[in-house]
Amino acid sequence: MKNQGNTADAKHRYWKIVFMMMMSIISSSDLMSQAAKYTILVDVAHGQKFYNNPNKLNPSAGSDGPRVEYLVGELGKNASALGAKVGFLNGAITPAQLAKCDLLFIHIPSSTYSAAEVKTITEYVSNGGSLFLVMEEDYWSTLKQTNTNDLLRPFGIQFGENSTDSLSGGFTKPTPVIKSPLKITYHGGRVVTGGTPFCFNNQTKEPFGVFTTVGNRGKVIAMGDGMTPLYMTSWNGVDDYQCSEFMGAVLGWLLE
Repeated sequence: MKNQGNTADAKHRYWKIVFMMMMSIISSSDLMSQAAKYTILVDVAHGQKFYNNPNKLNPSAGSDGPRVEYLVGELGKNASALGAKVGFLNGAITPAQLAKCDLLFIHIPSSTYSAAEVKTITEYVSNGGSLFLVMEEDYWSTLKQTNTNDLLRPFGIQFGENSTDSLSGGFTKPTPVIKSPLKITYHGGRVVTGGTPFCFNNQTKEPFGVFTTVGNRGKVIAMGDGMTPLYMTSWNGVDDYQCSEFMGAVLGWLLE
């Protein structure tokens, strides 16, 4: 009887966990399907290192599931506060997809964009769309693996080599993007040139986040460190990085 009781308890715990996971996925799905003023499309088709579509995760992904649910949940909170919904691009980026998009979100890709995709994204931004593009140091993705500079070149921004900064921590300066200074996460990023700098590391004050406007409505933000968009509020003993505040302001500027 004791073994039967343990088995029953185990089954109860199992189905409780399954139910909670299903409710989490349903909640995320509902969030992304609600009528909204804006649409944010997250590219997950170019070897992204962290972001993924939570509804298309391989069951063998293991620990990737909770991380993806966290990222999508936090991004969804910021989006919802701005009247936006979040969707995913699971294949090649096309003009038809971006015609329904207010913000293209690309976080640490590791494969190349085709010539057709580069042309599509360039025309999208030139015609008033917004692009949020994040890279990292070579450990995560190199400029030989992915041609993100082709996406930025028409707008006067380029990613460079790894930063020489070896310390943690960054900050923002007041700009049209973020009006008040924020404490943001940084550790070992990539140099970014061009545009107007607004994110800086603590050690050398080197910029790792820049923005620019294109024509009357197009906007671009490029970041050389991916930790704040990963909502990493704690790092190396610091527990109060203002990731949500940062992302709320960045998304708000890109969508306005």
